[in-house]
Amino acid sequence: MKFLLAAFALPVACFAAETPPALPLWPHGAPGSEARTAETEKIEGNNVCNVHNPTITPYVPEADKATGTAVIICPGGGHSKLCLGHEGYALAEWFRDHGIAAFVLKYRLAREPGSTYTIQDHAMADARRAIRTIRSRAAEWHIQPDRIGILGFSAGGELAAFAAMTNDPGKKDAADPIEQQSSRPDFQGLIYPGTSGLFSAEKGMPPLFIAAGYNDRPDISEGMATLYLKYKAAGVKAEMHMYANAGHGFGYKPDAKPSAAARWPDRFVEWLTDSGLLK
Repeated sequence: MKFLLAAFALPVACFAAETPPALPLWPHGAPGSEARTAETEKIEGNNVCNVHNPTITPYVPEADKATGTAVIICPGGGHSKLCLGHEGYALAEWFRDHGIAAFVLKYRLAREPGSTYTIQDHAMADARRAIRTIRSRAAEWHIQPDRIGILGFSAGGELAAFAAMTNDPGKKDAADPIEQQSSRPDFQGLIYPGTSGLFSAEKGMPPLFIAAGYNDRPDISEGMATLYLKYKAAGVKAEMHMYANAGHGFGYKPDAKPSAAARWPDRFVEWLTDSGLLK
């Protein structure tokens, strides 16, 4: 246990003194990774790789400031690393300061050199487990269990989209109380996500918020327009912001030069409010 705590303390020291401690999603190791839980994550600047014990890092507002809404943040990095700076902790702090509980997900990486993981079998298991975990502890964190969403950047946006597409109500007879919870997100935010050609829309799926750049690669800039139309045809509420002067990876930076794309979190909060998901 001391070794595990030391492994989690290292990323905390590298990013910010106020970064909360990470919480393992599986106390005894993630399925398929039990033998590697003690391996230390590798850190380069604000990026992390060699993730074998997936976690969530909670940024929870005080009870008197909590809105009851929560969002899981899935950083990007091409499934070979996690960009925890402008696509992780900074945004989580911003959400917390606006009364929204935020949880930064460290998921297993399918395209890291030598990785034996896959997106659908491992990264998605981590994303769904994060949703179930937060729902199981909603009362403790002052969260409404029907206002838990997922937001992702780039590769992390793929996880958010897939979580909205495929989920389950939980196994009510499961011995693990977390597994009894639903893995369905109540809303989704896709911020310049990849592999848009794999995304589908069906009636009853969670409402969707999209933010992307006009100058991004076609599968994103054009793919998000196509996805919006799919949601429109399925009768699922969707809102899209295509920023004319932005490309890929604008993320969220507190000290960014003022621009329309830099203010997308404000648009996201407005969308949550208009959608009845933020009170």
